[in-house]
Amino acid sequence: MILRALGLVALLAGGCATTADGDPRDPLEPMNRAIYRFNEVADEWVAVPVASAYRNVLHAEIRDRIRNFFANLGDLWIGANNVLQGKFFEGFEDGMRFVFNSTFGLFGLHDVASDMGIEKHDEDFGQTLGRWRVPDGPYLVLPIWSSSTLRDTVGFGVDIFTDPVGEFRPIALRNSMYALRLVNRRSELLDASRILEQAALDKYVFQRDAYLQRRRNLVYDGSPPREPRSRDEEPAEEPAKEPAKEPAKEPAQEPARKQ
Repeated sequence: MILRALGLVALLAGGCATTADGDPRDPLEPMNRAIYRFNEVADEWVAVPVASAYRNVLHAEIRDRIRNFFANLGDLWIGANNVLQGKFFEGFEDGMRFVFNSTFGLFGLHDVASDMGIEKHDEDFGQTLGRWRVPDGPYLVLPIWSSSTLRDTVGFGVDIFTDPVGEFRPIALRNSMYALRLVNRRSELLDASRILEQAALDKYVFQRDAYLQRRRNLVYDGSPPREPRSRDEEPAEEPAKEPAKEPAKEPAQEPARKQ
């Protein structure tokens, strides 16, 4: 409840002013930057210390098993999204991954499917909406969860609703699983966040552009169509063609004079 209240305060403080850097994808930039600052403080004081302690206490092998367990549960919904996108073979692979990892892999603790050559995919309902030609909508920064778009926020809500972890009982176990997955995921991004701190002059812009580019690549499976360099770019006009010249006529020959 406290985090939700702080997120609401950040939303109200940011307001809905016009974009600061003029990027048409980010019309709510002042509000997004306010939430981004709140997320940075929460990450620095809560998420990073917890994730660092988690990584220091648990051996890498144990962390890998935890990651595999949650990844195996995710394969069910990934497969459903592949089918919804018309990629039926990939959906079949996701189903096979879940079957093999849940049985031979001991409830997903071991990723035997990858050892068997069955590819791991990364799909969610936001990508499915993108394949259905639903536009991105404005860029958004969500409290705690960070980068998103209007379309991906709707997709994220569907992903949460279909999350198998939500069916765990008792409630204390479910909440513990949510927390464990979140901490494990944050621990895997500790090194990446340090690189961001060192490399980016404006971390907000860097993260926004990287997120939008990555999501576009995911929607189009790594082969997105070419985007115009600017929203106002118009196709170049073809140079006017010169009228075709008529072939020069040969001078008429004079009739030969009689000798």
